[in-house]
Amino acid sequence: MIKKIAKEPSTPLFPVPTVLVTSCLKESNPNIVTIAWTGIMNSVPPIVYIGLRPEGRYSYRLIKDSGEYVINIPTVALAWQVDYCGMVSGSKVNKFKETGLTPVPASHVKAPLIAECPVNLECKVRQVLALGSHDVFIADVLAVHYNDDVQDEKGRLDMDKIRPYGYCGNEYRLIADKIGTYGYSKKG
Repeated sequence: MIKKIAKEPSTPLFPVPTVLVTSCLKESNPNIVTIAWTGIMNSVPPIVYIGLRPEGRYSYRLIKDSGEYVINIPTVALAWQVDYCGMVSGSKVNKFKETGLTPVPASHVKAPLIAECPVNLECKVRQVLALGSHDVFIADVLAVHYNDDVQDEKGRLDMDKIRPYGYCGNEYRLIADKIGTYGYSKKG
């Protein structure tokens, strides 16, 4: 029999997506922050969220004041840049310059897309929830951009080309092996 050990309440969900979120104000350089507290909240209309600590986060003010952001999904090749953007403050460092990442104008928001990230979601904040350590920025997805080199012959995202990874207990972990497809349990 498996023995369970009780622990104090915490957030041991894993893996969680690792993304780069861009934001800016008219008078500021665009900024990049690494976020692991993010996800989907609704399909129709498409709604996503990010969680940010209010204190000490330069991006917090940019997103709160602008009401918009871009979620950029990185490949494993960008792991160094992802870690770096989570370790330094955009109030002191131009993260685009320091990482060599390329800002690309978005179609609906002022925050730029990151060219090297194969998937970008332009987001408009609809609600902010103060939950304690983090505020949650719930946003409508206004546009989605895919790099053409990460699509298969049917125009769908090819995860083997993207090589996504997640954050698991202070480690970045590759999400690699396919174990099934939606509905495979019913196919007999």
